[in-house]
Amino acid sequence: MIAVILAGGYGTRMGEKCRTLPKPMLCVDGKPILQRQMEALSKEGIVDFVIVAGYLHETIVDYFGDGRRFGVNIRYFIEPQPMGTGGALKQLGMQEDFLLLNGDLLFDVSLRPFLDFHIKSAAQITVYAHPNTHPFDSVLLNCDPNTGKVLSCGRIDAQADDYPNLCNAGIQIVSPKALDAAAEKETLNFDKEILLPNIHAGSVYAYRSSEYILDVGTPERLKAAEAAVRSGAVEKRRRDRPQKAIFLDRDGTINVYKGFLYARDEMELIPGAAKAIRTFRSLGYLVIVVTNQPVVARGQCSIRELQRIHNRMEQLLGADGAYVDDIYFCPHHPDSGFPGEDKQYKIHCDCRKPAPGMIMKAKETYNIDLHRSYMVGDSVIDVETAVNAGCTPVFLRSGHSAEGEPQGVAAFDDLLSFSEYLLQTGAEL
Repeated sequence: MIAVILAGGYGTRMGEKCRTLPKPMLCVDGKPILQRQMEALSKEGIVDFVIVAGYLHETIVDYFGDGRRFGVNIRYFIEPQPMGTGGALKQLGMQEDFLLLNGDLLFDVSLRPFLDFHIKSAAQITVYAHPNTHPFDSVLLNCDPNTGKVLSCGRIDAQADDYPNLCNAGIQIVSPKALDAAAEKETLNFDKEILLPNIHAGSVYAYRSSEYILDVGTPERLKAAEAAVRSGAVEKRRRDRPQKAIFLDRDGTINVYKGFLYARDEMELIPGAAKAIRTFRSLGYLVIVVTNQPVVARGQCSIRELQRIHNRMEQLLGADGAYVDDIYFCPHHPDSGFPGEDKQYKIHCDCRKPAPGMIMKAKETYNIDLHRSYMVGDSVIDVETAVNAGCTPVFLRSGHSAEGEPQGVAAFDDLLSFSEYLLQTGAEL
């Protein structure tokens, strides 16, 4: 597969740093971002590159040449004038699906699962998708939870806030046929004039991953990238490396316990929950929500409204710079006799806690080492779930546990207290 790297931008957000250098040539720990991209992709078997350059392109060409010095093959498309993020693509004459990425990304990812998902979905465009710390200034994706098909995209605002915290990371696999949707003109915006028409046609899919991808587009993010490289965090997040995770119950753990919560506007975070999640992430843990939601089976809340509740939770976390990697929920409830109940969910299942089904599904998706992971919640059921899954249980007093505090289990007042313990001791329980 050929990788096309968009490296023609002005880097205006970088200010003085890009006065004499194109942004992809800025160094992260002594090495240009563009070189780090090629090394990461070469490791995955991609050695053929097309670099689309414009602003100060001579710097890029002089440094990389034809690529032989770096063990790759490079050809260039030099924009005669700025052509937008999609203008050059039609002129490249690509005959097969190709990898398309922004030239200001720091990453180290496993591409094989991404490509397999693209092929299985028969997509025209597959985007690499992840949550981030700034959803309010990102274009977010609304996807079919079963297939990953992108149904719509947009920004959070007062009129349209019904999006999860999931955005395009800036890496795509693109079929040449996807370019047919764009007008025949020299300057094109990839998102608006290529991606969006294909979303409307139902041919765009999102591959969700927790691997490290950072848009190094501001001085602050450049510093974060430096720290991540030096700490080894970039490579440690690869999908082919076992991950440690903190599994979180929802009600009484992240959000204020209000009994059965079945309305979006009732979602309210427990003070300190967002800070705690930021701390977990800084310590290298994935953060995954696993929650029983019998309100669906009881007929009090539809799957759609439950998704809106979770979207609201993600937005509240995002407003405080926090995010979770994924949310798993069980809609089932085996007992019958509730007015308006939804009988399709009145079943015995392997996902309703204390069964470990949700954790096991996350383990498979994210390659999680359960022995290095925690299950944190406010009930005895959460403790039992941890034991059944092989995680370390942590009990919180912040919810409404009718059973009382379990014996022999580490207990904390709330999620923030537990995060502070991990941060201060650096030790696992």
